Amino acid sequence: MNLVVGSVAMGLLLSVLGVGVLVMWRVFRTLDLTADGAFGLGAAAGAILLAGGHGAAASLLGATAAGYAAGLVTGLLRTALGVDALLAGILSSAAAYSVSLLLMHGSDVPLGLTPTLFTWAEGVLGGWFPGLDGAVVLDTPVGLKNWAALVTCALVALGTWAGITWFFLTRLGLAIRAVGSSPAMARALGAPIKLTVIVGLVLANGLVGFCGGLFVQYQGFANIQMGIGMIVTGLASVVLGEALLRPRSMGGRVAAVMAGAVAFRLAIAAALRAGLDPNLLKLVTAVVVLVALVTPKAFRRLTASLAEDGAHG
Repeated sequence: MNLVVGSVAMGLLLSVLGVGVLVMWRVFRTLDLTADGAFGLGAAAGAILLAGGHGAAASLLGATAAGYAAGLVTGLLRTALGVDALLAGILSSAAAYSVSLLLMHGSDVPLGLTPTLFTWAEGVLGGWFPGLDGAVVLDTPVGLKNWAALVTCALVALGTWAGITWFFLTRLGLAIRAVGSSPAMARALGAPIKLTVIVGLVLANGLVGFCGGLFVQYQGFANIQMGIGMIVTGLASVVLGEALLRPRSMGGRVAAVMAGAVAFRLAIAAALRAGLDPNLLKLVTAVVVLVALVTPKAFRRLTASLAEDGAHG
């Protein structure tokens, strides 16, 4: 049961990353490869601030600001210098990797017993619900640390869902969606295309950087390799969520990403429990994303082909 609770908590945590990927991939209809660098940079900035005694809240703010900076660089490369979207993301991600190394003075930052958002939540839950530690669920005791992680990540996911849903109902949010849907029409209506793209990139990578900072607090250390492959994890959350729920509204899409992230982490936990080599996790993630992307199209083609054969028959 601890494995299930931990997987759900991790899924909810990484769903924030998925929402950042959703903003660029589904709203702007382009894949921003800055995510890996923004996640690692957010993790590095958050860890340095936390290890320096600045507190969990300041650590998360610093991680978010680091993500904002990565998104801003990508936005300026695309809009001011006319660099291709994919290449701009690659360049920003590579630069963020080097900056992360510089911030961390190496490749690792252990946090040890440094207080984090999760240890604070553990203390609060322990005071409010003394019997929660070791509570038996499905014949398995679940520790207070696991409950604290689950509750914290659930509240973060809920806040992210509410904030992003609200934002895309504002004038700025609607303008971003309009630019993503039809840049030519938005330009004809006088929307500031370049500024809107920059704001979207900053928002998306700020979410990714925040997720990196929260991930560090959850794990208790920062590593320079943390950001590698995170773009694929975000994509897995988006495609699985859309396949499971088929959302239509923006709020539904955000909720679907979160459901997809949890489903993905539960699937990974089941695979590890069945004996999967942990070294193959990235490969399995890539295969899952590929299957989720290809299957709906193949199903639609098969359905259309069968309908056409039926009509001719």
